[in-house]
Amino acid sequence: MITQDKSKYTDELNHSIQYLENLGYNNIKADIEGYESPKSYHKKGSDIDVTPDIVAEKEGRKHIFDLSLKSEKPRLLKSKWLFLNTLSQIKSYRFRLITTRGHYKFTDETIDDINLDTVKLLKI
Repeated sequence: MITQDKSKYTDELNHSIQYLENLGYNNIKADIEGYESPKSYHKKGSDIDVTPDIVAEKEGRKHIFDLSLKSEKPRLLKSKWLFLNTLSQIKSYRFRLITTRGHYKFTDETIDDINLDTVKLLKI
């Protein structure tokens, strides 16, 4: 999710963190109060910072998670996902999208728009 939507979807973010903890993920870093913030990446030549919503480890491998929720600025969301997907491929991480009921269609359409078919989707 993008920065403008953080306050609107804090409950979904907390629910996603609990879900990942139940699946056995550890060393969870999240872009929310009470958790250590994941590393941010700054876009050169602008004031845009890209921060993954959740970063966790499982079986020694780092996983990057981003919440896929309806947004007013889908273009910014698409560029964030493309960046995180590229970063995870370079660093041998795993990139996953988390979505909830009511946001499945938005997520599927957005993934199809940017040809991101390789990304696994967690439906909560």
